[in-house]
Order: sequence, then structure tokens, then C-alpha cells
Amino acid sequence: MRTIQAETVTAAVAEMCIEANIELGADMRAALAAAAEKEESPLGKEILGTLQENLKIAKEDRIAICQDTGMTVVFASVGQDVHIEGGALTDAINEGVRRGYRDGYLRKSVVRDPLDRVNTGDNTPAIIHYDIVPGDRLTLTVAPKGAGSENMSKSIMLKPADGVEGVKAAVLQAVKEAGPNACPPMVVGVGIGGNFEKSAELSKKALTRPLNEKAASEATQELEAEILTMINKTGIGPAGLGGRITALAVNVETYPTHIAQLPVAVNICCHVNRHSTRTL
Repeated sequence: MRTIQAETVTAAVAEMCIEANIELGADMRAALAAAAEKEESPLGKEILGTLQENLKIAKEDRIAICQDTGMTVVFASVGQDVHIEGGALTDAINEGVRRGYRDGYLRKSVVRDPLDRVNTGDNTPAIIHYDIVPGDRLTLTVAPKGAGSENMSKSIMLKPADGVEGVKAAVLQAVKEAGPNACPPMVVGVGIGGNFEKSAELSKKALTRPLNEKAASEATQELEAEILTMINKTGIGPAGLGGRITALAVNVETYPTHIAQLPVAVNICCHVNRHSTRTL
């Protein structure tokens, strides 16, 4: 049994909240640079250049990349031989979010109830997904998610007979309906399988996979490439103003499912696809 102090978790989450909001990962920066090279529309090229300049300023001045610093999503992979001492793990994570958004001067965007709309004042509670795994390590991925692109997400319960073509059509339709509202160029997370809620979780988790990291199977890799090509043929383009680059990547995650269903979830993220991971 290995002991991790709750304060260690809190400090790590606080740092990751700030880090994720002010500096995109190398994979996203590389994808934007490559997109600027490929984009043929003069306006699209200009927009992509502006986005890159914004990233540079945010990193140098240590300010948020986007004014919408999101609702904090945390994926916690908890080793079964880990013991948290000094407080509950959930409380430690939320305290980290509270501290990070305070110390990083990040916008607090969470309301305590979806109907009375009173702001909690500290961006808590976070959305936390736990996974119990072998070992004595705790891996945390913090992924702030803005509302603009989140609002464009879809959950579709297809029939098994719809097959792969049905999946591709559903994802493409979701992107078309999102249009400029998801602040393209976007990253599209797709969850296939499980059930209603599992597919949604998969689509969110898909967004945290580095863009230079391949999917688990060749079939999934081919599906990602096909959907990306279809999306970039829509002509939506950067900022929805036309062009070749509508999406930077499509990440697909799958899970076993029931014989009578084919759940598909599409979680769209704008070009500010933020996430930070640490193992304690």
C-alpha cells in the first residue's frame, strides 16, 4: 500500500488547472502550425495565424488562452494499492480546482444549480471520472472544457444495422450542425459503444488523447482518417468563415456494447483543446 497526501493531490490539480488554461500541449501547437501551412483560404490562413499569435501571448504573459476557462473535467486513474491520507480524494481534487482558478485568475463559470444559476464562485465542483486500476500510482488528467463547443456535442443511439456508415454520417451531421459555433478548427472526440452514458464519457476522454498518438486498432485509425477527410470537405473552415481546415483531428474511442445497440457520442472541442496529465 502506498500513501499519497491529499495536499499533494490538491497542489498538483491546482498547477494543472493553470497550466492547461495558459499553454496548449505540443501536439496541439504542431497541429495548428500544420493547419496554417495546408489552409488554402487567405482568410482561413489569417485566422490560423491569429490563433497561433494568441497562444504565444498567453504563454508569454501567463494569461488564459480563452476567456472561457471551462468547467473542469478530471480523469482519475486510481491504483488499487493507493491510499489517500489527510482527506477524501474528491475533496482534494475540488480544492485543487478552487485553488487553481483563484491563483491563476481564471474565470469562474460554474453555477450551483442548473435552474437557479447562482455562481459557486470558485469553479467547483469538477466533473470527475474515476477508474480503478492495478498498481500504486494515481494518474490525473485535468481537462477544462468551454461551453461553446460543449453545447455542440451530440449523443446518438444508432441501430446495429446502421453500422460504420451510420457512425460516420452521425459524426458528420453533428459537425455540420455545430458549424462556426464550436470555434473551428476543432478536435472531434467520438465515443462508440458501451451504453448511453459510457459513449459520452468515451467521447470526452478521446479529446485528451495526444493528436500524435494513434488509436488502439488499425480499423479505428482508418475510421478517424475517413471522418476527418469528410469533415474537412465541408468547407466550414477556420472560425466558420470557409476553408480547407475545419477539424485538426478526429479521435475515436470504443468499448464493448449490447447486441441490440450502437451508441455514438460526439464531443466537439474548439482549437483550445486543453488538458494536462500527471502521475503521482
